[in-house]
Amino acid sequence: MGSVSLKIGDGTARFRRASFCSSAVNILMLFSVVTTNLFALYAFSSSPKEHQDHLIHNPHKNISLISEHVSLILREIASSQKKLAKMEKELLGYETMDISRPNIASELKLFLQHHQLPLGKDSRTGITEMVASVGHSCEKSADLLSQYMVYKISGPCPDDWSLGQKLILRGCEPLPRRRCFAKSVPKVGLYRFPVSLWKPVSEKILTWSGLGCKNLECLNKKKLSRDCAGCFNITSGYETQKFVKARGKNDFLIDDVLALASGGIRIGFDISGGSGTFAARMAERNVTVITNTLNVDAPFSEFIAARGLFPLYLSLDHRFPFYDNVFDLIHASSGLDGGDRPEKLEFLMFDIDRTLRAGGLFWLDNFCCADDEKKTALTRLIERFGYKKLKWVVGEKVETAGSRKSEVYLSAVLQKPARV
Repeated sequence: MGSVSLKIGDGTARFRRASFCSSAVNILMLFSVVTTNLFALYAFSSSPKEHQDHLIHNPHKNISLISEHVSLILREIASSQKKLAKMEKELLGYETMDISRPNIASELKLFLQHHQLPLGKDSRTGITEMVASVGHSCEKSADLLSQYMVYKISGPCPDDWSLGQKLILRGCEPLPRRRCFAKSVPKVGLYRFPVSLWKPVSEKILTWSGLGCKNLECLNKKKLSRDCAGCFNITSGYETQKFVKARGKNDFLIDDVLALASGGIRIGFDISGGSGTFAARMAERNVTVITNTLNVDAPFSEFIAARGLFPLYLSLDHRFPFYDNVFDLIHASSGLDGGDRPEKLEFLMFDIDRTLRAGGLFWLDNFCCADDEKKTALTRLIERFGYKKLKWVVGEKVETAGSRKSEVYLSAVLQKPARV
């Protein structure tokens, strides 16, 4: 059988390799235990006859000798386990960041150090030390990460959010914590909720550094993504009609989808939710929705927060930081696309399934398939989960601008089954 490839950052780890590493470690462990016991057997059986007779007549010395041998065996086993654990980490690629290099920032070295628990081993968790949580792929961007960690302690943080986002997009996620004060922009002119959902957001409270556009007018003239063309105009235009007025058969209305839910919809998750309009429409219906976003080419996070909504600054390469079976509804559109890596979409779908409760709804909204082949592959992937198809609409092919290639749009509302 072929190996399954898992993309981690810009490095690739293969399950076949992991399985080989685990097998090698198990063999080494077995060899160590067998060797140690053979050594003990030899030690007991190789004594001269006179020495054995002496031990028979001196039982206390006999017990003492046995205790010494047992202690020796336990020390050898403990030592072997530590060596094998270290080998396993090296084989699997864990703890690969070398903080002894001269170009590593001192703050990064301090953050990455393991800190022993003051009272020793914790009886509930079994851990003995606190380990820094830093993305595995940060090793591949060590120079940029070290640059990110250069700042004045207890001083203002550098204006380098774009550097942090660059690291995140390279798979270096989560980023290390820093001991500096982030720039605090006065949030003047904010409206009370729920009036804030559709009131203009002041450009003065948004961060424009590192962006090509420096105002909302510029952003609204651009097509930032398939789902965000003029999406910062929340007072007029199509953004005010989304989810309440359909432009085509692929556009489902929020009230129609909510009517399909069993057990009601209380909390939801919107993947790559643009400027937060889906969450705003759900908030009008007393549903709390978390919007996943990054500030790619626009200040999405601050804009969503200014509307009184909850932005989650997280890339789709990161495992969702939610417990299992918590959401009543998950909404996603073309931001779900894994590009040319079908395994990325597969892992993402399993994470969506993990966080969606039984009976909950997965709303796939105008997902753009490059062709019928990709639509077929997506359909087969969805069918593996055994979801009930409450709505399933394939849109007509549309010629893309500047290209003769056709595209297929898939919209669906799927209900997760209960699994025992």
